[in-house]
Amino acid sequence: MRTVIFDLDGTLADTSGDLIAAANACFRAMGHEPLLDPARDAATALRGGKAMLRLGLSRLGREGDEAAVDRHYQDLLRLYGEAIDTHTRLYPGAMEAVAALDRAGYRTGICTNKPERLAELLMTRLGVRDAFASLVGADTLAVRKPDPAPLREAVRRAGGDPARAVLIGDTVTDRETARAAGVASVLVTFGPGGAQVAALEPEAMIGHFDELPEVVARLLP
Repeated sequence: MRTVIFDLDGTLADTSGDLIAAANACFRAMGHEPLLDPARDAATALRGGKAMLRLGLSRLGREGDEAAVDRHYQDLLRLYGEAIDTHTRLYPGAMEAVAALDRAGYRTGICTNKPERLAELLMTRLGVRDAFASLVGADTLAVRKPDPAPLREAVRRAGGDPARAVLIGDTVTDRETARAAGVASVLVTFGPGGAQVAALEPEAMIGHFDELPEVVARLLP
């Protein structure tokens, strides 16, 4: 079975607003003013909670304070989970593309470096969890992307063949995951990385989800 696996943050949905709000709430609980800006720091937000904590702490002159990152990480995740879908929006055409792939006979799933519980919660809150046959998060297995194991597991759980898959993503992590798994990657240019993802040399890029079914048909006939 041919399978299309999607990254979540920055690919299916722009989650940066809620991630940054959670990080700033965490910094306020630490006794600081908000340290991250929703527009300027969106790319960092989509790299996850620890990346946001590192950036905020660096602005306090505490660059490299990994003990503080570890100490506050669970607090940030808790705050994020409490308001996970306030600002988050699916990218235009995302679910229409998923439906088109389904009609064309592809299975679809999600492979994300967001903790599985939070990914399941978000997709359920957005009302689209049932559209995907699988969801593998950062803590589903003992390893996470760019290790290829989570991608292969997402394919298997969707009922597919790991050798007949393609990964849709937005970062070097997704590109390297696909490369390690021996499958093609399609990177989106509408995320924070923009057209700069071309430097990662994916097999294909798309500027809108309307383009995806045709691209997948070419890469995974």
